[in-house]
Amino acid sequence: MPPGALHHRVTAALSNWQLDDAEQLLAGVERDPSPYVAAAPAADAPDDAPASLGRAWADTLRAELLVRRLRVAGFTLVGDPVSPDPSGTPPEPALDLHAGVAELIDGTGPADGAAADPRSESASRAALAIALVRSAKAAFDAADDDLQRAAGLARHARIELLSRRIDAAMDEAVEAASLLDPALPPTTLLVDTLGTLAGVLADLELMPLALDYQRRAHETAQAAAADPAVLGPEDPDPDVLVAVAATRLGELCAELGEGLLDDGAPESAAPYFAEARQLAEQALVQLPPDAAGVVPAQVVHGWALVGLGEQAAATGPLRAAVRLSAAAADRDRLASAQLALGRALRRQGDGRAGDEHLVAALDLATEHGLPRLRRAALRELCTLHADLDDAGRALPYLQAYLTDELDRVDERRTRWVELFGRRKSLLETERAAGQLRRQAYEDPLTHLPNRRYAEARLDGLLAAGDVPALAVVDVDRFKSINDAIGHPGGDAVLRAIGELLVAGVRDTDEVCRWAGDEFVILLPETTSEQAERALERIRASVARYPWSELGLDVPVTISAGIASATRGDDRKTLFAAADGVLYDAKRSGRDRVVRLSALTQTRVDPVVGAPAAAGPAAVVPVPDEPVDDVVRAVTAVREEAAGFASLLGFPHPPLGTARPGEPLLGPVPAPAEPAAPEPTALPVPPAGAVEPEVVWATGRTTEQVLDLVRQARRAHPDRPALVLRATAETLVALATEHDGATTMDVAAMAAAVGPVPEPLGRTTVLCAGGADAPVAAEVAFVARMAGTEVVRIDDLAGRTRRLLEERSLFEGVDCLVVVAGMDASLATVAGSLTDVPVIAVPTSAAQPSALGGLGALMTMLNSSVPGVAVSTIDNGYAAGVFAARVARRSSRG
Repeated sequence: MPPGALHHRVTAALSNWQLDDAEQLLAGVERDPSPYVAAAPAADAPDDAPASLGRAWADTLRAELLVRRLRVAGFTLVGDPVSPDPSGTPPEPALDLHAGVAELIDGTGPADGAAADPRSESASRAALAIALVRSAKAAFDAADDDLQRAAGLARHARIELLSRRIDAAMDEAVEAASLLDPALPPTTLLVDTLGTLAGVLADLELMPLALDYQRRAHETAQAAAADPAVLGPEDPDPDVLVAVAATRLGELCAELGEGLLDDGAPESAAPYFAEARQLAEQALVQLPPDAAGVVPAQVVHGWALVGLGEQAAATGPLRAAVRLSAAAADRDRLASAQLALGRALRRQGDGRAGDEHLVAALDLATEHGLPRLRRAALRELCTLHADLDDAGRALPYLQAYLTDELDRVDERRTRWVELFGRRKSLLETERAAGQLRRQAYEDPLTHLPNRRYAEARLDGLLAAGDVPALAVVDVDRFKSINDAIGHPGGDAVLRAIGELLVAGVRDTDEVCRWAGDEFVILLPETTSEQAERALERIRASVARYPWSELGLDVPVTISAGIASATRGDDRKTLFAAADGVLYDAKRSGRDRVVRLSALTQTRVDPVVGAPAAAGPAAVVPVPDEPVDDVVRAVTAVREEAAGFASLLGFPHPPLGTARPGEPLLGPVPAPAEPAAPEPTALPVPPAGAVEPEVVWATGRTTEQVLDLVRQARRAHPDRPALVLRATAETLVALATEHDGATTMDVAAMAAAVGPVPEPLGRTTVLCAGGADAPVAAEVAFVARMAGTEVVRIDDLAGRTRRLLEERSLFEGVDCLVVVAGMDASLATVAGSLTDVPVIAVPTSAAQPSALGGLGALMTMLNSSVPGVAVSTIDNGYAAGVFAARVARRSSRG
């Protein structure tokens, strides 16, 4: 079992394709003759006892040995030929696995050493490997140790990759990753499992994910080495453990940098090569001179030097690495060393010497099933002979490279077809679940949430410490309405009332049908005074509605009772309070709104605002406005600001003034002095003003954007209209039409039309790479327009980590935004170094084959560092507004 010494020796022999050595090491491990022959159970074992983890690991290693022998023979685990013959010869037929199983049952399989017929022997090996894999998986599934299960699944994913079973490898890798909780303590087994999973993800071409898991393996190795109680006598030396993990991390960094060079992005590749060089140098310092990890570290160091353009300095160490790898018969490492040396010689101008080493690397990679090395060698050889104007030599390599690329496309197509099917099934399940939820929580008549939903939602708000207001609304004299126009007409009235209630509240408020002609409105973080003003507007809109169109001669009116929750209230208490004042409104003449004071919980006159006399509520109704033309009245109601928009103007009352016993969370503003109007100057919103109006330009024409901006400016002249994701043509048109009132940022593809608020608080936006710059620019622009000072730092020179370590980024900062796609760990690093709130913005700047920003998002969501909030992928607007709110609130505090 890992991390035992025998397990490590067998693993090393398998990785180096020293299959006879691995078989000899496994020969001494106790085993059954065959999975097809029942083993005698132990005397004290229960009937359903699962196999031990030790046997599961032995079966796993034997299965990998058999799969590698099959690979050498040219077959996969399921007996299919590995690949067609490039010469055009028809492929060899698949193996007869049924015959292989029969031989195992008869006892004439490979366990007895029979090797007269190579195809028969391969069939027996394939059948035995399949049985061993199934037996080991069953044992791992029955285990209680999540880390051992994850280690076994990661190893089985590697076996599936050797067999070219991409979908099965992906499933095993996903399940293994789900078991690797970030809170697991650092151990050698965790380091090994994370490294194995990183290698599998790299072979699946999910390089950013692979880099994240190997970086976690390196961090875990450092933590294990720092704690003397973690490592046991069979574990490697602490320095060796850290050095090996650093070498593997450096290898992935160099490979990712090489891919960026091939894509024509040398400025993005340089930081990865620099990190690989630093990691390799650290490993070489930590490793003893005779350690097995010295050669891999030399190869990574040479590769990084070549990527940084220092070919002359890399050639000598790489030649030594080739000699040492050949002497040790380490074929995997020899292939890497040959490739790195050939690449260095080619870029140095020594094409003929480079050709020799690249051909050797290609042969080793092809023989031992190393697809990433094979593609890199083919690309280097094609480039080398093209540079030498040797088209005859370049063409075969190009054809082989394109064939490999087509195979990758086919694998991706198969993978995406399966993902499509899974996603379709998931959506169908979600749709069915949504229908069930609607049936449980939706009123069939008005399509509003029903009483069950209202009770659950109100319980949730109160349990979370929220202090919502609750309005209970009742239709006056509804029985007479049913008598006048019948029950179908009464249903139409209820639907119209529901629509008017929804139109009159904020998006964050929720209107529910309670029962019959009674509705409730949940208003989170709202005082009873604010709720009263909103309900008064709704009451007036109901009275003005053209009810004659539904056959009514008399307008429909509503009565409402409002109560605001206090600390310790539960749902029943709050509803009883609101329902009580609704009764007072009914008894006082209907068509009115009555509230309880949020401070004293006494009934309050809705007009004067003074507490009512004892006994029944003394309610002074709001005088009805003259009845004008019905259409004009309805139009006025529909055009007025919905919900609480009219309550959001500055100055806001400081938090804490509405509830006694709580400390003030901000200074009480002094009465504003009236100022003379300046018609030619734009009004400047005060610090901490509400967020700007947003116009998304994506999918809209320039004229549509201009029209939306005009509407926003007419509706809210005191705040800027923010245009995001605009084309250059749209930005020019905005600047032309609005001239000096336009603030523009071309990098963010954004503009703001109107007054820019005075900044309050300070936000720093940190960009991890060139491809993340547009999202970072959008975050910075939105945060500034939302009322905070912004400092933006682009890490084009790879200086972010140095700045973080010096902590110079955190001086005077109220909020730190980290925009990171290619280096998703930056947010975790920042959060561990400061108590400043950190907002992490994952981006899709990663390679397309890495599923866009999924790797960055998973890394950020799996972070265990407190104080880090994760935004949505590529959403600079949401992160900018959130950062501005945090900075303004922190500055006021």
